[in-house]
Amino acid sequence: MAIATRHADAVDVKYLVNGRTVWIALALPAWAEHKAKTGHVITDPLAAEIAGHYLRTILENGEESGRELYTLTTAETLAHLEAVLREEGVTAR
Repeated sequence: MAIATRHADAVDVKYLVNGRTVWIALALPAWAEHKAKTGHVITDPLAAEIAGHYLRTILENGEESGRELYTLTTAETLAHLEAVLREEGVTAR
């Protein structure tokens, strides 16, 4: 896994899936929205969890189409963040 910012509009998280590279691009505005709403920051490990949750979801649902890059909107990024926190039993982080 690797994490990188891209053009100040996304944070990209790289995974290897069945021997090929898959990038999950998380919308950077989600960081500001989450901070404003909760006072907490999205850390690199949390970003990896968000992207991993999205990737797991599309793999389990058969929605992974073989693309190299999947781009999430701010709303999608925050929805997967909330799902990660719910699964961990955390209200905010």
